[in-house]
Amino acid sequence: MLTKLFFNINKTLLITFLLVIVSSAFSQVVYEPLHRDVYNFLSRLSQRSVIDFHDEIRPLARKYIAEKLLEAENNLNQLTKLEKEELKFFKKDFHHEIWLNNDGEKQIEHMEFFSNDPAGRWRFFSYGSDAFKVNLSLILGAEIGSLDEEKRTHFWNGFYTYGYITDVLGVSFDFRDNAENGTTIDKDKRFSPVTGVNERSNHTIVNYSIDKIEYSEAKGIIATDWDWGTVAVGKDFLEWGYGENGLMVISQKPPSYPFIRLDVYPVEWLSFNYFHGWLASDVFDSTDIYYSTTGNQRFSFRDKFIASHTLTLRPLKGLDVSLGESIVYSDKLEVLYLFPLTFFRLADHYLSRQQNSAGNNAQFFASISSRGHLKNTHLYGTLFIDEITLNGLFDSQSQRNQIGFTLGSSITDLLIDNLTVKLEYSKIYPYAYDHFISTTTYESASYVLGHWMGNNADQVYASLKYRIIRGLEAKVWTRFVRQGEKGDPDGQYEQP
Repeated sequence: MLTKLFFNINKTLLITFLLVIVSSAFSQVVYEPLHRDVYNFLSRLSQRSVIDFHDEIRPLARKYIAEKLLEAENNLNQLTKLEKEELKFFKKDFHHEIWLNNDGEKQIEHMEFFSNDPAGRWRFFSYGSDAFKVNLSLILGAEIGSLDEEKRTHFWNGFYTYGYITDVLGVSFDFRDNAENGTTIDKDKRFSPVTGVNERSNHTIVNYSIDKIEYSEAKGIIATDWDWGTVAVGKDFLEWGYGENGLMVISQKPPSYPFIRLDVYPVEWLSFNYFHGWLASDVFDSTDIYYSTTGNQRFSFRDKFIASHTLTLRPLKGLDVSLGESIVYSDKLEVLYLFPLTFFRLADHYLSRQQNSAGNNAQFFASISSRGHLKNTHLYGTLFIDEITLNGLFDSQSQRNQIGFTLGSSITDLLIDNLTVKLEYSKIYPYAYDHFISTTTYESASYVLGHWMGNNADQVYASLKYRIIRGLEAKVWTRFVRQGEKGDPDGQYEQP
């Protein structure tokens, strides 16, 4: 009895000690959704050398964005009249995070419904106290247009909420329900920059309307951070690198998927990112089929995963160089790929015993970004390597280069304030993203993880954007896309 009591006391003391350590060492963090305009705002300021902004891997923490807003405020004389208005608005939206960055004193408890919060930002619902902070927004949207003289509509609704729990956790959740109608709607969204969907349509449901699709998307993250790092668990979109009309490495093309994410930034000139994701393979598991009581077949899909890590160097202000590696693997969760510092390609050699049919699909990628080294200009490039032959690299008779790349530039305040011009070129060679094992293709839910064009394609894209007032801009864009036929899988591994 005494032994059991002693054990329980020690267990309680240990838990209490761990809670004290966690509460003192960790703080809360919330990631800003990728569609928010604050990303574009800070990117423009960065290419004008007003601030030093690092957004190679997104989404970013709201506290980091708040830090950059304060940095912009310290250089207020370099902002245009419109940018000052935008900064004023964003400071209201990030009021709580600015308070956190400034080590604010005790907050007065508040609760607002359908009115302004203490910073003057309108909220559907807002509550704040020392132990808990939450904001809730309703989402309503509509698009009405025509294609080939046929009407098409898209309506969506939902809600977004985020908050902070004590000084330890940040949480966010986003839900959207969508309905599209019309005879010309794009049901599959394959060859399009639009995010892929898991839709209800006549392609998936018997006797479903042929001119309608419905789909939902739910995202959420729980995260915490400390002085030199952040860890998060959730289901959301991730982005890697730069591109106005498509991203070569990791993009929002597939539906969101669950992941764990780790960011480490020990010094200002170096950072490290790792994430492990649970993908949708869409490949039937033939070993797991049985019949239900109604006589229908019950089946499952093969498990599919991705592990990725990236090292980013910042030798100069405005210059970021990133090198990364990823591996898509299947069938079962592998401990080696859960270790952030694993060299994935060598780990694959070890696990497969050098047998190709037992192996997985590894990739290498790199990115360089230069902001402000040419006045008001952002120059960027991304290289994605799926397969490459170093011997005979430039020999057309023996090379096997399954790669993709993007080169782009953006110039802001060109001739007049608030005018931004962008130009980029992307090319993806045949067989990039593919793999002869169907469970290890560079895809999730049958959508490519990288650029929406897929392989054997290239694109020239240009845009002209003018910001008129805060929240209103005019944009003209054009793109020229070429795509060849998808190659025979047997030809992927044959030398010319």
